[in-house]
Amino acid sequence: MDIKNHIKQRAVELLPELIRVRRHIHENPELSFQEHETAAFVEGELRALGLEPKRLANTGVVAVIEGRNPSKKVVGLRADMDALPIVEVNDGRTYRSKKEGVMHACGHDVHTTSLLGAAKLLTELKDQFEGSVKLVFQPGEEKLPGGASLMIADGVLENPHVDVMIGQHVMPGIVTGKTGFRPGLYMASTDEIYIKVTGKGGHGAMPHFNIDPVLISAHLIVALQQVVSRVANPAIPSVLSFGKVVAAGATNVIPNEVLIEGTFRTLDESWRSQAHEKMTQIAKGLVEGMGGQIDIDIKKGYPFLKNHEDLTQRLQSEAKDFLGDAQVENLGIWMAAEDFSYFSQAVPSCFYRLGTKNEAKNTGFSVHHPSFDVDEDALEQGCGLLAYLAIKELGNLA
Repeated sequence: MDIKNHIKQRAVELLPELIRVRRHIHENPELSFQEHETAAFVEGELRALGLEPKRLANTGVVAVIEGRNPSKKVVGLRADMDALPIVEVNDGRTYRSKKEGVMHACGHDVHTTSLLGAAKLLTELKDQFEGSVKLVFQPGEEKLPGGASLMIADGVLENPHVDVMIGQHVMPGIVTGKTGFRPGLYMASTDEIYIKVTGKGGHGAMPHFNIDPVLISAHLIVALQQVVSRVANPAIPSVLSFGKVVAAGATNVIPNEVLIEGTFRTLDESWRSQAHEKMTQIAKGLVEGMGGQIDIDIKKGYPFLKNHEDLTQRLQSEAKDFLGDAQVENLGIWMAAEDFSYFSQAVPSCFYRLGTKNEAKNTGFSVHHPSFDVDEDALEQGCGLLAYLAIKELGNLA
């Protein structure tokens, strides 16, 4: 059997069904660690294929497709299932979210659908390959501590032991029909920063009687930027951003406290720890030096994501074989974060991108945007490439 052409043909035939599944999931989004209906839907789809799904980490779903000699090698395929707390734009799309304030704005509906499609292809072809494919549908990618970490703790990489993990994620910056790979360092670690600056509030016309936490906070936000601009090695990518500042005063009222929230990201674990210490040192010294008090809490989030060099180069080559050389792009480092990084820290892993941009269909909005959508034609490649990469990797025993 010509497996490549068989997969391509079947993926085309499956597209209407894939669109139906994707729209069902899109219309019924669930927030991180609340994916009860989605998990039940996935279980039903897997049982219809003759598989025996089981739950991990409460709302995670796992199933195994066994080929000939099933213990020879195990390839894991991962999809995330959670949505975001975003109000979806009402632009007339018929499959708009039915849950106001909850939206699949990051493509997880596509990831889940693609993996279900790949599962169908792989069950049809299980007599054509040796080894097993473990299907991993995980909860909570969008929220700390990350569903991947919980599923690993619950044993998802064992029984049977997973030799390599492969993850696919939509990319609205890449046109439909193309995909992108990057061997080595790819995505950043992510940490959440929570700061409370306390002063002494009072009338804005009498600042000499007050300790102004707003002024202190303004100095603090500027001062902390030197951690990236002057303390960090310029060769190590680092980002420090503050996206929320709450000072509940008024035009003539200096508040008692200011709340600040931000994120720190980098690609080096040693520097990550040093940066945490330096930020804490600068913050306490500055705030206390200006007469205020500070509580600073840096919550350590996902580690950086590193694609295994040999595995990723192998899969990139196989993707070119499946799609054509011109359809496979080289990716740059991206300072966003992903909890697939937990898999990449545990077993050889590859996290690649699926193009979903189509200007004619207005699907170029970035992820996490209320107008985000995908070109559903990408589902054909989404399921076909996943299945093809899994089979080709099972045949590689290096």
